[in-house]
Amino acid sequence: MEANAAKPAKPAKSAKPTKPAKPESRLAMVRRARRMNRELDEVYPYAHPELDFENPFELLVATVLSAQTTDLRVNQTTPALFAKYPTPEDMAAADPEELEQMIRPTGFFRAKARSLIGLSAALRDNFGGEVPGRLQDLVTLPGVGRKTANVVLGNAFGVAGLTVDTHFGRLVRRWKWTENEDPEKIEADIAAIFPKTEWTMLSHRIIFHGRRVCHSRKPACGACPIAHLCPSYGEGETDPEKAKKLLKYEMGGYPGQRLKPPPGYPGEPAPPLGAAG
Repeated sequence: MEANAAKPAKPAKSAKPTKPAKPESRLAMVRRARRMNRELDEVYPYAHPELDFENPFELLVATVLSAQTTDLRVNQTTPALFAKYPTPEDMAAADPEELEQMIRPTGFFRAKARSLIGLSAALRDNFGGEVPGRLQDLVTLPGVGRKTANVVLGNAFGVAGLTVDTHFGRLVRRWKWTENEDPEKIEADIAAIFPKTEWTMLSHRIIFHGRRVCHSRKPACGACPIAHLCPSYGEGETDPEKAKKLLKYEMGGYPGQRLKPPPGYPGEPAPPLGAAG
């Protein structure tokens, strides 16, 4: 296991970034964005989807459950869920109240239960009990939008896609890659900057960075390994020691979100639901 362990994350560079004297050109922004992606790849060579799953159906269900909650809470909830309802046919036939109670820890459990039963029935009736591998088919399922579809396509089928969640949208605006707020417009803007082959892993890197370093209310600017490329440096804590205390998950020395992390993940597995600590 030690031989395959990922290298530790690069420390933040000490030099403070300098503000550009004049507006950044489109070409300069694209070059900066691509360099940020390369450096994020060095920081997070182990970036991955943070939902536990073993097949496309499990990933689809977990992604629907992840709305308005953490991947950790979903991962703590799904082992019992998948044991009881391993297939779309099983979940389509679930008793709604029983399903609601099983997914209650993820929040919005009534709406999510309706979506899970509905999408499972649609998979059973329209797709032979299999999760389709096309975006235009996935978005016809109850509770499944472009973000969820792209997560499933990228991580269960190897189809390139950009996952524009709240972390992704926040960071690409903070980095001045786009000014848009609408997820579909953000997706189009970022797709124009990077080759399609980068889309899925770019999404993982950005989401990893947003969860660990570049937080919404108090980004850890002083501990950020790409601060020298960030036009918004200084929005958060710039003191290196204080910023270091803001780091989360493996960056801060804490467990990750997955109960079953992939090989090479440098942090500790998350504890199961109800475990002490």
